[in-house]
Amino acid sequence: MSDKKIVVLISGSGSNLQAIIDSIEAGTIAGRISAVISNKADAYGLTRAQNAGIATQVLNHKQFADRAAFDQALQESIDSYQPDLVVLAGFMRILTPEFVRHYAGRLFNIHPSLLPLYKGLHTHQRALEAGDREHGCTVHFVTEELDGGPLVVQAPIPVTADDDADSLQQRVHTLEHRIYPLAVSWFCAGRLKLTDAGVVLDGEHLPPSGFRYTDE
Repeated sequence: MSDKKIVVLISGSGSNLQAIIDSIEAGTIAGRISAVISNKADAYGLTRAQNAGIATQVLNHKQFADRAAFDQALQESIDSYQPDLVVLAGFMRILTPEFVRHYAGRLFNIHPSLLPLYKGLHTHQRALEAGDREHGCTVHFVTEELDGGPLVVQAPIPVTADDDADSLQQRVHTLEHRIYPLAVSWFCAGRLKLTDAGVVLDGEHLPPSGFRYTDE
């Protein structure tokens, strides 16, 4: 089975991109990143990609008439690489339903909460304000519902008495860098797929909360 082709979309530093690059270089992902595309020219993730010899492209959303026009151009750019998987790694754009449907079953996102809790922004602060004893991150297939697609894998961490939003964010980031490459590796190995009945891993349907990742 040939390596799967991956396109990664970013808007910022690209730390999850780096985690995936590192896993590919370590041989734990049977895939290769064909391109990294950013909507911001100053995104440090572009430098990470260039350092790894990966093609990069910038599509500035501000140069398009509307969201639909940007997404159409983005889709054309992505499709020129004929990817098996599209990975959102800190891509700070809400995508149109047409775009999402085009990549159904091959579009991943990672979100810094235990979905369905805390869709959207400021997840760490919201978890603290709610008095949650557990927080974490989630990899999911993307659907038309914001942060609402079928869950692939979740990594929980306990919330401690001395946690603040920054400390929680740092600890969740560490977990993101483990579970995102893991999910990508499953997909590229043909172990993971999205069906009409839900997410299937190694021939078994995952629960609605996805696979629960722990360090143990």
